[in-house]
Amino acid sequence: MRKLFKTILAGAMALGLAVPAMAQDKVIKMGTIIWEDLTPITGITKKVLEDKGYKVEVTEFSEWGIAYAALTKGDVQVLASQTDYVAHDYWDKNKNRLEKISPVSHGLYQAIAVPKYVTINSIEELNDNADKFGGKIIGIEPGSGLMREAADAVSQYGLKLQLVEGSTAAMTAALKSATDRKEWVAVTLWEPTWMALKFDTKFLADPKGIFAPPQGYYWVGQKGFSEANPEAREAIASVYVPLVDIASINAAVNDGKTMDQAVADWTETHVDLLKRWENIKQY
Repeated sequence: MRKLFKTILAGAMALGLAVPAMAQDKVIKMGTIIWEDLTPITGITKKVLEDKGYKVEVTEFSEWGIAYAALTKGDVQVLASQTDYVAHDYWDKNKNRLEKISPVSHGLYQAIAVPKYVTINSIEELNDNADKFGGKIIGIEPGSGLMREAADAVSQYGLKLQLVEGSTAAMTAALKSATDRKEWVAVTLWEPTWMALKFDTKFLADPKGIFAPPQGYYWVGQKGFSEANPEAREAIASVYVPLVDIASINAAVNDGKTMDQAVADWTETHVDLLKRWENIKQY
């Protein structure tokens, strides 16, 4: 019998056919970028798959190029990604070898933000209040997509404020210091982030549309993954994580919990939601 199975397996591989055993080994190789928006999505989806009896092996990546290379090569089978903007180039380059499995969240946005007690609401109002902001917009790491867009905004709006390059940690410290004193501060920020919850911020309106519109998150996989793994696909497609939950999980991490602990706490307090997900059938 074992010899017969090996013969069938070899024949299927020689013909380039999907091998049924791929769907029966109950192991899913999942990739994730180690960013605060994607790690909670990965952790929650991992939990849902484990509840279905799968063993989930997670590989962490630091940037999109490496992650998409691993996905196309088969080092991982699935990856949570933005495909419309942030990782658009990588998706577009490889999409013939990949498939979108399902949307998993929506609303990723990055722009210039201020605390809610600041009484302006648009980037166009920054120049008239430049002195109140100390003539600066506090930025993050140079070379990031957010900083490139912020530099474009400074140019397109003719802003008199200096865009200060630095780090996420330095920006966070400046935001905390200003809000503690109820001072005006403008920073480059993104959503979802625990900072928006902790410091109660708002994005300034961008009438010129310099910053990209809110983006969606998708689970993407190797082409043929859903057909070969219908049960796993159904479990993955049942998951949808709102931005506020992603931010609250990261707030718990910022307060000292590990990501695994924060995700476990979230799933324990959302048992009913996870049960409803179990009842969702994909057709």
